[in-house]
Amino acid sequence: MIKEEESKNIEKAAALLVSAIEGEGKIFAWGSTHSSTAMQDIYMRAGGLMVINAIFIPGLEALQVKPFGLTSKIERLEGYAEIILDHTPIQMGDVLILVSSSGRNAVPIEMAKIAKERGIKVIAVTSYEYTKSVKSRHHDGKNMYYYADIILDNKVEAGDAILEAPECPAKFGPSSGITTIALLHCLVIETIEQLLLKGITPPIFMSQNLDGGEEFNELMIDQYKEKIFYLK
Repeated sequence: MIKEEESKNIEKAAALLVSAIEGEGKIFAWGSTHSSTAMQDIYMRAGGLMVINAIFIPGLEALQVKPFGLTSKIERLEGYAEIILDHTPIQMGDVLILVSSSGRNAVPIEMAKIAKERGIKVIAVTSYEYTKSVKSRHHDGKNMYYYADIILDNKVEAGDAILEAPECPAKFGPSSGITTIALLHCLVIETIEQLLLKGITPPIFMSQNLDGGEEFNELMIDQYKEKIFYLK
């Protein structure tokens, strides 16, 4: 279903990344908690693009925050996203990849809304079924996808879980990690293919466990150092 229905959007999203790579733009990515773990699968990854800069928001960047439920409360805070974007080297002409299956909480909504207001291209990875089944937790009343330039639908059901049994009161078997990571890697691969068609050597990380990997990476990092912020 993703292959048949999302290929065109993947191509369009990749074209935004290509434009940033060959021009003056930079690429950033963000997700919250489990969405962050999916986003991080394309960050500093062997075989992936070295110019993807992850944004980490305190309290939402990982899964070790305690007590349970605190991250859900943090993600509903209005105004937090603006503080983060103000302290991130992202600017007009850059591209921001946002990951949130429900897209209903204030932080991902404001990340998309403020980015768009600032002339930043927004690629949203979300679920149409999920996000359209829940009300926004932002005073504007709109979910994250509303502010996106391009939407990649991860096809997740409302609530994420997809399996059920008569003996179990709740569905189980979350699918967002699988489909979101697949979409993100397809986006990276399509970007690399488009760069190659333009005769551009893609800024790819070679595994440092391969002979010559470190040397290759040093050369590519030097070439693209103005687009990489996690080394500074």
